[in-house]
Amino acid sequence: MKSEDYTHRSWIGALALIAVLTGLSLIPPQRIGGVELRRANILSELIAFDDASTAAESEPALYDEAEFEVDLTRVAERIVADTAPRRAPVRYDWTIGRPPGCRAGRRPDTVRCGTDIVPVEDFDTTAYGAFRRFCDTLLGAQRPVRIAVLGDSFVEGDILTADLRERLQSVYGGGGTGFAPMASPLTAFRRTVKTQSKGWTAYNIMQRKNAPQPLRDNFYVSGWVCAPQPGASTRWECTDFRERLDSCTGARILFRSPHDAETEVTVNDTLTRRFAVEGDEAVRQIVVAAPQIRSLAFRVLSGTEGFVGYGARFEGTGVEVDNYSVRSNNGQAMFWTNPSVNAQIDAMLNYDLVILQYGLNIMQPGVTNYARYAEQIEKMVAYVRRCFPSAAVLVMGVSERSTRGEQGFAPMDALPHMLRWQREAARRTGAAFWNTCEAMRARGGMERFVANGWAGKDYTHINYAGGRQVALALFDALHDCARQQAETPAVREAVANVVDAAKLDALHRCLTPAIAPLPLNPPLQ
Repeated sequence: MKSEDYTHRSWIGALALIAVLTGLSLIPPQRIGGVELRRANILSELIAFDDASTAAESEPALYDEAEFEVDLTRVAERIVADTAPRRAPVRYDWTIGRPPGCRAGRRPDTVRCGTDIVPVEDFDTTAYGAFRRFCDTLLGAQRPVRIAVLGDSFVEGDILTADLRERLQSVYGGGGTGFAPMASPLTAFRRTVKTQSKGWTAYNIMQRKNAPQPLRDNFYVSGWVCAPQPGASTRWECTDFRERLDSCTGARILFRSPHDAETEVTVNDTLTRRFAVEGDEAVRQIVVAAPQIRSLAFRVLSGTEGFVGYGARFEGTGVEVDNYSVRSNNGQAMFWTNPSVNAQIDAMLNYDLVILQYGLNIMQPGVTNYARYAEQIEKMVAYVRRCFPSAAVLVMGVSERSTRGEQGFAPMDALPHMLRWQREAARRTGAAFWNTCEAMRARGGMERFVANGWAGKDYTHINYAGGRQVALALFDALHDCARQQAETPAVREAVANVVDAAKLDALHRCLTPAIAPLPLNPPLQ
């Protein structure tokens, strides 16, 4: 029997398979059920497709612009109305032992800290702008220097800010971990302070509609509000995750109590005192000063109706850095906060610098025009200046981010465009700007960050090790600005002849005789 030759059928089958695969490679990237499918291009060595521009044409809006709507005139009016003098006290003091002394002025080393410093670009055109005033405060103010970092998941859990804080405190003095929320499901992730809370219901600003109506309008820039049950308590403990965290000589507990309430504060698990709080709509603070605060506990004994817990701040007599990160926030959550709450807390703290770290959640491959988002950044800067009027504003350029392509991971093509628009927003508002992406590339870029274990395999988020690299670069930039400021004779002479209200207040506190320790309440039965 003669056998048949099937060779021609094999060739036909092979050609048909090649035709099918070639056809598949012509199908552009698709999104099905929220899952993004990349192009199956088997001819990638021969044919390149401009998927980025295609994606840009078909991509929906980058964000909901309605979320950035804010009437800045109304914000200013509300702050003025809500920060009028109150009949009830807004501050309760507890001084244990000898009060901590004043901060001594520091002069930075004249040697540059790094070999490749990415400089801060100050776009303030006035003779003596806000950022230059911050540099002088960092150098010579005899009071704490306070920095707030507002950002997204890139700095969540005190990533980056932990090392920025440590480096600044080691050079310019200070201690403590700064702000820690009253309660949050994310507290276990943060290593610079140990938080144990019970009896609190915590609400995040990104899910603000889940919060009871009275709480929705009381968010602070921290992004959390907490409602207590009777007896709700929180205990914070300093850690040794970074240097100087245990060099804490002061603490503030921040809350609102519209009705009369009784609270209890315990320092170092040994000293306890109760505070009768008179009801008022103002933000309150209990200020504790001691030679060393290793732990702090707060309990709400009565008056929980309408009570709002924000958190506590742990301070020293030098630089303080607060981490106000909100996951999935592209900056719009700032406008959902209560401006008068922000302003009242700023009146207690007097921030010197506010750093804005946003944009990572906005970038998309192939998108080159971020003009509308730049307009929103300008609104953010204006909003910060309403709520924190004495603070300079620094816009951090977006960090490096890589995306997977047919040839592997490569820097996202949208990066230079986002950076350009962020820098333009800073220029238009007279704020300062710092190029985070350039600082990361000076250390090898995202590819090296991932290879060294400094960033996750998503090629987007850094970890504590990566945060340290970025923090050291940012410290070098701030330190170099202070160094240059100190070496400018005209500026030194001008500053020497100006004594602002903050310095007068610090001088008054230094010259005031030490207050005798307040008597402690008898131990609770």
